[in-house]
Amino acid sequence: MVEKKIKGKCFCGAVELEVSGEPVAMGYCHCKDCAAWSATPINSYSLWKPDQVKIKKGIEDIGIFYKSSHSRRKFCKKCGGHLLNDHPDSDLVDVFAVILKNLDFKPSIHVHYDSRTVSVVDGLPKFKDLPKEFNGTGEITSE
Repeated sequence: MVEKKIKGKCFCGAVELEVSGEPVAMGYCHCKDCAAWSATPINSYSLWKPDQVKIKKGIEDIGIFYKSSHSRRKFCKKCGGHLLNDHPDSDLVDVFAVILKNLDFKPSIHVHYDSRTVSVVDGLPKFKDLPKEFNGTGEITSE
């Protein structure tokens, strides 16, 4: 069987990446850090194991911003386009879902919903912070 591969790129195209296989998880993040970083009230994420993510072009054009040890936010130094967020504590890489061409985005949860700027009524579970398997409390909050 051929492994599924999905290509992505920054806003200007200087940096290209590729993810392979299936994501570990997909959903929406409402934390204040993601909101401030992405300049939007909700960030759509796709989580991958590090070996599933490959930079195909422009590695020299990738900048890194560290606000905490939990997140290494990577962006294109030419256009400022957001690319991904390494989460070494979880051994996961969050590739911004919107940069992945042809990703069949199927969110399953909302995380950090207690920090939300806008409410979303979509029937998906809303976690106060994170599920237990991602080092959170696992507490669900109401829509």
